[in-house]
Amino acid sequence: MSARQRIDGQLAWILHSYPYSETSLILDVLTRDHGRLPLMARGARRPRSALRGVLQAFQPIELSWFGAGEVRTLAKAEWVGGMALLGGTALMLGYYLNELLLKLLPREDAHPVLFEAYAETLQALSRGESHASRLRLFEKTLLKELGYGLALEREALSGEPLLPERTYHYLIERGPISASSTAEATGAGHLIRGKTLLDLAADDYSDARTLSEGKALMRMLINHHLAGQPLQSRRVFMELQEF
Repeated sequence: MSARQRIDGQLAWILHSYPYSETSLILDVLTRDHGRLPLMARGARRPRSALRGVLQAFQPIELSWFGAGEVRTLAKAEWVGGMALLGGTALMLGYYLNELLLKLLPREDAHPVLFEAYAETLQALSRGESHASRLRLFEKTLLKELGYGLALEREALSGEPLLPERTYHYLIERGPISASSTAEATGAGHLIRGKTLLDLAADDYSDARTLSEGKALMRMLINHHLAGQPLQSRRVFMELQEF
């Protein structure tokens, strides 16, 4: 990008923002065509700035920016609208989605499919839909887009189709192996039934056990790819539930 090249009319979501100098903000935004990138919003913290009511998380906005280097300069921001504000549990889950993207998604790596999945998940949360199935679907899409797609339909050793009534060990970066394969399964990862894996492959979350086992599997895989990075949103959410 040249020093003054300008990008106009990009639909985006703000993942995080923090103060820069006395009057400005640094935004970490997710865009459809340019991926995740940082933008400087000059003067956005001034009391009379037109940007103060626009630069909000969990609301679709249209951005324009210019510049080169690591941090570009925000030129224009417009509220697109059409989504209710998140609150309560939905708000905490929104922070969870943002934190996953901030920690796992490289900068300037466009993923249109993931962008749409994020938008659809926030829309579902704003409508009060059941969040468990939506989160599993988003997590599955995130891993696939990052190159960590799940093996959900065939046994890792034999290549045979999974059987719903059989129990499997799910090995990270390999996939499911039959629990009867004791030599391979020694010290293996998550114990899970075949039906759960097949349900996840079909995006069928109507079975309560599928939701429970699917959540545990996704947590194991995401924790592995986070490589020890803690999720503050998860910790806060658990503390609020205990309270």
